[in-house]
Amino acid sequence: MNLETFYEYCLSKKAVTEHFPFDEETLVFKVGGKMFALSSLKQWEKQEPSVNLKCDPERALELRANYDAIKEGYHMSKIHWNTVAINQDVPDTMLKSLIDHSYDLVYKSLTRKIKEGLV
Repeated sequence: MNLETFYEYCLSKKAVTEHFPFDEETLVFKVGGKMFALSSLKQWEKQEPSVNLKCDPERALELRANYDAIKEGYHMSKIHWNTVAINQDVPDTMLKSLIDHSYDLVYKSLTRKIKEGLV
């Protein structure tokens, strides 16, 4: 997967916004003001892209056991976040599924009022 495909896929989800809250290189995608995906643009430039994605804790452990490219979330809660190295042993279809899962977890955690305000 290339950066453009990753970027467009994340932005294609309902009410997603992009931000750089930490620095000028860490691209963050949010829904309802909450993060669901973070990726370093510098790592993309170095051809070593990865993304931090929220994940159900039990599924996170299973994924880490089955894929070398999926590790505990870098600089994130090790229970609820995974870091997925892109273009390694995780197929693009699986990566999209993991992005969907992260988005869904965050979206479901939003209050009804916030959900109703999303466009």
